[in-house]
Amino acid sequence: MAELIDLVLLAMLALTALRVIFLKDLFAVVMLFGIYSFLSALIFVSLDAVDVAFTEAAVGAGISTVLMLGTLALTGRKEKESKHSSVLPLIVVLVTGAALIYGTLDMPPFGNPDNPIHQHVAPRYIEESPKEVGLPNMVTSVLASYRGFDTFGETVVVFSAAIGVIALLGIRRREEDEAPESGFKAHRVLRNVAKLIIPLVILFALYVQFHGDFGPGGGFQAGVIAAAAFILYALVFGLPHSYAVIGPKFLQVLAPLGVLLYASVGLYSMLNGGHFLDYNKLATDPVAGQHYGIIIIELGVGITVFAVMLSLFYAFASQIERSNVQ
Repeated sequence: MAELIDLVLLAMLALTALRVIFLKDLFAVVMLFGIYSFLSALIFVSLDAVDVAFTEAAVGAGISTVLMLGTLALTGRKEKESKHSSVLPLIVVLVTGAALIYGTLDMPPFGNPDNPIHQHVAPRYIEESPKEVGLPNMVTSVLASYRGFDTFGETVVVFSAAIGVIALLGIRRREEDEAPESGFKAHRVLRNVAKLIIPLVILFALYVQFHGDFGPGGGFQAGVIAAAAFILYALVFGLPHSYAVIGPKFLQVLAPLGVLLYASVGLYSMLNGGHFLDYNKLATDPVAGQHYGIIIIELGVGITVFAVMLSLFYAFASQIERSNVQ
């Protein structure tokens, strides 16, 4: 039954991708990209990768769709006819795809218990992580503790991406009386429903943030979900109202604060005679130190991801308002 579900989802992914290739209506393409992300999230759930499914659904189908719609508002809905031949791009895609498929031939069979990862890496985490880290969720143990350096690098990359986008687009804040009509003031039902949904989304984000050591979740997923709640608020009630709740300048302080909070855990570990991000030095009991360290660094990740995602939306939304004024 599981294999049948995977085959159906894979077929739907392929059909969605093929439809995207031939469509000229970019609005429909963006909607199909959102469907593609939802299907990918379902595949991740089928593979028991619920943490990744959270991220794919929130980022791919949620925030990315909003940002692409914002891009369409600046560029246009219809794809322009290309004056160049499509033969060369087709050849490049075919050659690249063939190279990628060729590169997978040496990979071990999927799910084979004799694969190297199941003989060396997985047993090490399965047997030792309950004693060394003490968290029920092994994914959090790997990402936040064993791969703490990688996760810190990913957080810095997210922060750097925000710097690049804001440097290119900027965030122009307009006062409410100067700003053009935004939001859905005439849609009373939509506004009332949003008032009910947004607090629940924020509550769920907090649950994902502080329950990630016991179940699927963590800082990245929680930050994206919380940002999606405020993006919904800005879309329904207007950008000036969203600025009044969380302004761009506050986000510019919040984004590096999360990175610094993450790095401070490593520096504190070094001051106590350990290595960078050695959580064992945070408490007399090494397992308790692991718990403290993971909670703090996950909070740092959540703060940075939330600030970055909302800043990206503000950058695109302010550009749309600027173009409407002009």
